[in-house]
Amino acid sequence: MKQQLAHIALVVADYDEAIVFYTQKLQFTLVEDTQLSDTKRWVLIAPKGSQNGCNILLAKAVGDEQVSRIGNQTGGRVFLFLYTDNFWRDYNQMQSDGIVVVRQPLKEAYGIVAVFEDLYGNLWDLIQPN
Repeated sequence: MKQQLAHIALVVADYDEAIVFYTQKLQFTLVEDTQLSDTKRWVLIAPKGSQNGCNILLAKAVGDEQVSRIGNQTGGRVFLFLYTDNFWRDYNQMQSDGIVVVRQPLKEAYGIVAVFEDLYGNLWDLIQPN
């Protein structure tokens, strides 16, 4: 048997503002943006160079329960882990683009890591593994 994750849903308040943040501030690629109905779109994004891997599905919140999860899908824990081949290049770019860093870079046994927030407050690790 062979299985793999295809997409991870990230609850957002607005498709377009999320697309702008991820494609312009984090330099992600917009893989797909398909209108499914008057209110629903299929929006996939991926980090540069990883379009064949697991993508993020931007899922617009519907209803009070989903809206309450925007920015805190994991109860305050780091939600997503972004690997890079050049930590300082990406970290410095994030700094110049105004990305909020909540834990400054540290050298750990597994590599260099910093924690940053996306536009809604979800926590991400930026990691350059050893």
